[in-house]
Amino acid sequence: MNKMFLYPKLAASGIKNNRRTYLPYILTCAGMIMMFYIVEFLRRNNFVANMRGGDIMQIMLGFGSVVMVIFSSIFMFYTNSFLVRGRKKEFGLYNILGMGKRNIARILIWETVFVYLSSLVVGNVCGVLFSKLAELFLVHIMKADVGYEFAPDFAAVGTSALWYAVIFLLILFNTLRQIRLTNPIELMKSESTGEKPPKSNLFLTIPGVLLLGGAYYMAVTIKNPLGAIFAFLIAVIMVILATYMLFIAGSVAVCRLLQKNKRYYYKTNHFVSVSSMVYRMKRNGAGLASICILSTMVLVTLSSTICLYAGEDKMLRERYPRDITVNTYSIEEKDVAVIKNFTNAALEKFGETAKDEIEYPYISISGAFEGDNVTLDPTEMNVTSADASTITLIPIENYNKIMGENISLARDEVIVSGTKSDYAFDVINIKELGSFKVAGKVKDFTFKGDSAAIMNPEIYLFVSDIEILRDVYEKQLEVYDRKYASSLHTYYGFDLKCDEEKQVKIYEEIFFSLAQYQKDLDDAGKADEYAGYRIQSAADDKAEFFAVYGGLFFLGIIFGTVFIVAAALIMYYKQISEGYEDKARFDILQKVGMTKREIKKSINSQVLTVFFLPLISAGIHMTFAFPIVSRLLLLFGLTDTAFFAVVTLLCFGVFSAVYILVYIITSHSYYNIVQQG
Repeated sequence: MNKMFLYPKLAASGIKNNRRTYLPYILTCAGMIMMFYIVEFLRRNNFVANMRGGDIMQIMLGFGSVVMVIFSSIFMFYTNSFLVRGRKKEFGLYNILGMGKRNIARILIWETVFVYLSSLVVGNVCGVLFSKLAELFLVHIMKADVGYEFAPDFAAVGTSALWYAVIFLLILFNTLRQIRLTNPIELMKSESTGEKPPKSNLFLTIPGVLLLGGAYYMAVTIKNPLGAIFAFLIAVIMVILATYMLFIAGSVAVCRLLQKNKRYYYKTNHFVSVSSMVYRMKRNGAGLASICILSTMVLVTLSSTICLYAGEDKMLRERYPRDITVNTYSIEEKDVAVIKNFTNAALEKFGETAKDEIEYPYISISGAFEGDNVTLDPTEMNVTSADASTITLIPIENYNKIMGENISLARDEVIVSGTKSDYAFDVINIKELGSFKVAGKVKDFTFKGDSAAIMNPEIYLFVSDIEILRDVYEKQLEVYDRKYASSLHTYYGFDLKCDEEKQVKIYEEIFFSLAQYQKDLDDAGKADEYAGYRIQSAADDKAEFFAVYGGLFFLGIIFGTVFIVAAALIMYYKQISEGYEDKARFDILQKVGMTKREIKKSINSQVLTVFFLPLISAGIHMTFAFPIVSRLLLLFGLTDTAFFAVVTLLCFGVFSAVYILVYIITSHSYYNIVQQG
């Protein structure tokens, strides 16, 4: 046979003969490429770019592309290790029959080319077919109008071809390295060689327990949403390391304890299953830890993004309690009158009237809480224990007008309310301002406004009169540099009964009137008379708002699907590889007198123990992650923790059902292989 065709034919024959393992691998790689193409297609799509909020969406999709490439690299390297392990015996046979390692390398090169081209073609074809469906879904979650043009994005095809060519090339180099470092005898015995349990298990188990306990403690005790960002990243790393340590070493320790329990161990089904698990638990533990981590990622990703998307209308109203709001950087009547005049002119022009108006002066300053003591001086803030918050002071008179109350306060009394945290003390001692008695606490009020956009916790203090605001302003000028000091503000907002398109026009009329007013003052040399204004419209910002939460939800669906498929494939390969390893063992056990019924019980004991441990562990991880994730969601404006809890439980229930289905399908493959013996 012509040598030119020998290696491609041997490569094609090897893939065909091992189709039980190669076909799922090719389909999974194709799925990764399909997802990458869809994300790239939408990231480059002009229709998406021209939608309101499309620019934000495409930035998020660009982030999604990077994550897809990184995850694909890690996952494909991991799953390829199962393929290489299953083929080493075949390569050893080639070597013994006279083939050199260079010849085997050529076969592997052709196999990689075939797998790459198959995955690329199938992935991009499916990506093109499903890209329009993904676009329609994206348009739906962004609440935009549908476009009917459709064309493949060849730039996205080229990008996917390039990135995944690099990934496959790196996988090939790694495989060639493994073949080069082994001799023919080792290759022949590799499939039947088990993993030795790790020595000195306590050196992994104890640090694993400490890391996991530390991560759980951080997740439960962190209260500040800003602190939760950094803590969450650290906790994730700690949980991943601890999970691998405990599944590898801790599982061996558990198996050894079971072996010492004579009443449990010396039963037919337990004896065989526990012995098998100890025999290969190092590799088994790594695979189970991977499934556990992927399962946790699915639960966190889907529960948080679904919750944000489902609650976006409520969060929009919390972020914008009125249809149009104006923040005046002053509390002086003449400055507030400017915005009132421009607003009335715009409303008159469009034949509308303001509804449900709210107006209040306030000042927001930063302080660090330690119990009931607060300091405003940044040089005295204890960053290790202080809980930094925004303190907003509002006169009680304005609170009474808005809420329909009739509360009066002494000068040293305040009413307290928190948006992202609760104040649990009866006094509040602000070092630079003095001590205030907490005369009452409120939770529900209607003018949160910009507080929903502030990332750290915010404490509202309703004070006796507006003069306290002026005093605070002067005091904080002494503490902060003037350029960092807060201004006195007046918040003004109102609702409209017209449609959103008209609301945007009214907003634009006020906005451009203010811009012209500022220009006129600048031209007249009176720029210092311009107080400063910030105007916002719920209708105008709605598209960008939905783009953020819709984009997170879309990426959550993409990543959740990829993580589930990855976990399923790892489960499948574990069942296949362990099935071939156990086939000969169970055949021997049957010959020495073990019945098929006893063998089946033993298999059930082993498989159930091994494959449901990651699901249980993922549930425990998610339980402890819930407090810190809920803190992170506060940064997006989601304050309904009960709603997040319900969504999380539903996600865990659905994921458990999918997990059990995958387990049933993959365990069937294991039974078939073992029963062939």
